[in-house]
Amino acid sequence: MSKNKTVKRKKIHNRNVKCEGFLREDGLWDIEGHLTDTKTYSFKSDSRGEVTTGTPIHDMTIRLTLNDDLVIMDVNTIMKSHPYSICPEITPNFKKLTGLTIGKGFRKNVYEKVGGTKGCTHLVELLFPIATTAFQTIYSYKMNKNNNKKYSADKPSLINSCHSWSESNEVIKKYFPNFYIEK
Repeated sequence: MSKNKTVKRKKIHNRNVKCEGFLREDGLWDIEGHLTDTKTYSFKSDSRGEVTTGTPIHDMTIRLTLNDDLVIMDVNTIMKSHPYSICPEITPNFKKLTGLTIGKGFRKNVYEKVGGTKGCTHLVELLFPIATTAFQTIYSYKMNKNNNKKYSADKPSLINSCHSWSESNEVIKKYFPNFYIEK
């Protein structure tokens, strides 16, 4: 599509995803994700009857409780709106995520535990922005609490997770010099 050409369009669907991170009084972390889907038109649903414009088709929340090492200690799911009456039956399966660590292999582990017919596509999809929010919440807080001092102990799991966190870039050289590798 050309950048200069404007094509008239009509919005049909809206998906909002909101994720938030919280430090709890007990030292654990709650990372919450909320997904809402709405349509710009009304339609009939077998299980819900008339769904009017702007009424959520999906209105779902997941809260992961994590420790400092990003290990899932607890999982809570809420389905306020869903397309079929049987959708909420699957929410207890998400407790199977307890004990998983958010990090390398997380996506694969999620699909093994709650992928496909063992879960809900929308809740599974929501877990991935929640995972990134967990990193942004916990790592950022811990770094800022340490006044961005250089770390030297354990190798951070974020090393080599993106361009800036490459073991041969200046970010690692500055904050994690013990793990810096010159090109």
